[in-house]
Amino acid sequence: MYRFLRTPRWWGINIFVLLAIPFCVFMGTWQLGKFEDRVDSHQKAEQRPDPATVRTEPLDALLPVDQETSGRIASASGRYGEQFLVPDRALDGRSGAYVLTLLKTDGGKALPVVRGWLPTGATAPAPPSGEVTVVGALQASENPGSKGVRTAGGLPEGQLGMISAASLVNVVSDDVYDAWVTLTDSPAGLTPVPAAAAAGTSLDMKAFQNLGYTAEWFVFAGFVVFMWFRLVRREAEASRDAALGL
Repeated sequence: MYRFLRTPRWWGINIFVLLAIPFCVFMGTWQLGKFEDRVDSHQKAEQRPDPATVRTEPLDALLPVDQETSGRIASASGRYGEQFLVPDRALDGRSGAYVLTLLKTDGGKALPVVRGWLPTGATAPAPPSGEVTVVGALQASENPGSKGVRTAGGLPEGQLGMISAASLVNVVSDDVYDAWVTLTDSPAGLTPVPAAAAAGTSLDMKAFQNLGYTAEWFVFAGFVVFMWFRLVRREAEASRDAALGL
């Protein structure tokens, strides 16, 4: 009754099943590993001392920005230059914009400095003149997937949708650091912007998506097995009925 399993058609089905099951298990295990990595990174981030309690370091000593240095307090000296608004940035449930000013450092490169958050409709205060030293939390450049980033374009002159060297390279003539700082103490009229957690250290929706994908891949593996048994049973019943002349 099961001789049909040796036919070319069923050889193809069997090979597909034998390849599909380990593939689904592998993908499910890989997604589970991604979720576990996010959990480990989150636990390590919680165990680290508060960046604000760690002594201030020169900017260049903390670069490049990674999970260890993100949020650390950095200092840099130079002169303020061009200023931009980064719109559509909410703070405490209110709509507004970040005030981003480029600091021409003593080394010649420009450092994006978020001096604070400005409510919608307010006027950004001018940056101080002369040599200044800024102290703020170090942050990695934003990307299109970062929270609050605006990638649609169409912004008026003097506004940026994303804080990154890539978004500034065509706007300013100086080389720009692939990082930015948010001041711990903002000038009058501005509210300090809190530092964001380092990428990959928070248990956000993306982390739980990995967990959901894990379940999906294991369900797919079970579905392949279920369908194989169902097809075999249906074929066996058809063969039996044919033998009985039905």
